[in-house]
Amino acid sequence: MHQNNVGEYLSIDETSLSQGELYTVVTNKSGKGKKGTLVAMIKGTESEFVSSILKKIPENMRNKVKEVTMDMAASMQKIVRSCFPKATHVTDRFHVQQLAFEALQEMRIAHRWEAIEQENKELEMSKEIGKPFVDHKFENGDTRKQLLARSRYLLFKPDNKWTPSQRFRAEILFENYPDLHKAHKLCMELGDIYNKTNLKGVALTKLAKWYDIVEKSGFKTFRVISLTIQNHYQTILNYFERKSTNASAESFNAKIKAFRSQFRGVRNIPFFLYRLSKIYA
Repeated sequence: MHQNNVGEYLSIDETSLSQGELYTVVTNKSGKGKKGTLVAMIKGTESEFVSSILKKIPENMRNKVKEVTMDMAASMQKIVRSCFPKATHVTDRFHVQQLAFEALQEMRIAHRWEAIEQENKELEMSKEIGKPFVDHKFENGDTRKQLLARSRYLLFKPDNKWTPSQRFRAEILFENYPDLHKAHKLCMELGDIYNKTNLKGVALTKLAKWYDIVEKSGFKTFRVISLTIQNHYQTILNYFERKSTNASAESFNAKIKAFRSQFRGVRNIPFFLYRLSKIYA
């Protein structure tokens, strides 16, 4: 732990060093991923244990923290509430958007399983009647199963960033699966709220309207997201005060992974942590 690196704006996240062992990482945003960035790296994510370590930082230093960005894990919120009582909690926007994209991909995968099941039935039928199986192909040459598999990446992007082939595939996909079209639109609208809104009050209104659209859509996967947003709306709205994200923490995690791969894994964890502290603390 490096208490002198405590700044006004922190990030907290979890990372894995080896064999799924999780560590809680607290970083100072003003360090910008260089020396002075690492505040603490604590084994485990259990809130009471992590808090007991962080509370070794003098109270007057912890009270100077104005804002902490994090994901929606209850343990992280509990740690921040206990250790940095005067800090504003900010839910990272990318974790919220990731939930929406996961819901969309879950719908696509469900359709793909249906396509695989239908293909198997048609194969069996072809064998029974003694005719060769001929799979239906769309105008772009995709079978139904291929169409759903190859649409994965285009669904992460807005339509103005599609390549010509992706646009053609999307037109076929949305014509045959209008629910995916509506779900993709919901994801893009959520992104627009984050990208085009600067006022907290306006964001609240837009999120409420988005919530209503989700409710009317009847999509079970998006229903889970809307409830999550409802439960975390206060910390989600705090993003619009300074547009703070957990990108610095994610970037630091990427550096840890690169450092780990450079040395072909972590054999000696204490020595690995020592090297990290020498570079980033």
